[in-house]
Amino acid sequence: MVSRTVLVARLDSVGDVLVQGPLVRAVAAGADRVVFLAGPAGAGAARLLPGVDEVWTWACPWILGDPPPVDADDLTVLTDRVRALAPDEAVVSTSFHQSPLPLALLLRTAGVPRISAISVDYPGSLLDVRHRVDDDLPEPERALSLARAAGFDLPAGDDGRLAVRRPLPPVAHGPSGPDLSPGYIVVHPGASVPARAWPAHRCAEAVEALADAGHRVLVTGGPGERALTAAVAGTRGVDLGGALGLAELAAVLDSAAAVVVGNTGPAHLAAAVGTPVVSLFSPVVPAARWAPYGVPTVLLGDQDAPCRSTRARECPVPGHPCLSSVTAADVVAAVEKLVSA
Repeated sequence: MVSRTVLVARLDSVGDVLVQGPLVRAVAAGADRVVFLAGPAGAGAARLLPGVDEVWTWACPWILGDPPPVDADDLTVLTDRVRALAPDEAVVSTSFHQSPLPLALLLRTAGVPRISAISVDYPGSLLDVRHRVDDDLPEPERALSLARAAGFDLPAGDDGRLAVRRPLPPVAHGPSGPDLSPGYIVVHPGASVPARAWPAHRCAEAVEALADAGHRVLVTGGPGERALTAAVAGTRGVDLGGALGLAELAAVLDSAAAVVVGNTGPAHLAAAVGTPVVSLFSPVVPAARWAPYGVPTVLLGDQDAPCRSTRARECPVPGHPCLSSVTAADVVAAVEKLVSA
């Protein structure tokens, strides 16, 4: 029996990888083995995706926001590894502002016989399937449309939403530790891109206001965000900054009544576990493409602010008005709307 191996590539961050979930499940339904090529930041998310059999990690010099220099030896190592894998085909997923063609060239050099990608640029002989798509589609639908163009589709009964592997790991807490029984609110103040972060003092005000409204509040963040989460949690919230891996964070989000978060990876992780989201959304990228997908969501933030569609990493407008205009009362009202629904 011949085994069919498909290489799926998405080389950027956690959220970018999580929204590939429907694409991956479609490919997995038509393949015997799915190998996912991820960037360093997205590899952990790739391991959470149902349908992925193996994850490779590679720092891509034309995709990452903090790219490494181009290294001929590094390219050779990846090319040789792909050649040894000998996948039957590859599906290269990119965001609307990224080109799949450099990676397609590398894959073609490695002997991959069939390559599919979305490309606005003429691909020559680099792509067998050059898919064109409306860029206002939500990112999960955009990616799934690529899978379908490549000849893959979701299995019967798959609703096309985001998902993670289950069971999720238990989150350790002792008898004197925080109350992690379901029903709390999670506030995640950090963001991988500074322009997408709600100001820290606003996050702290929201924790106080949510506690005043009778909610248990957990504050989450990565290892480099411990000072931020401690300041935001104050004395009224539970500070979990730096305490959770990605799978443990998914478990915490899974038991939450709602999550308050900017346009960053944990927003998509919340969507992947089916938890409602209060989305503090800076319009530097379009909400139509990047808002949390498939879950009840309240979108906060001025979507017509001057920073709209700039893809800025640092806010280009003094005072960060698109998000600083959102108040703690706005967040409490949004949480109450989602919880009551």
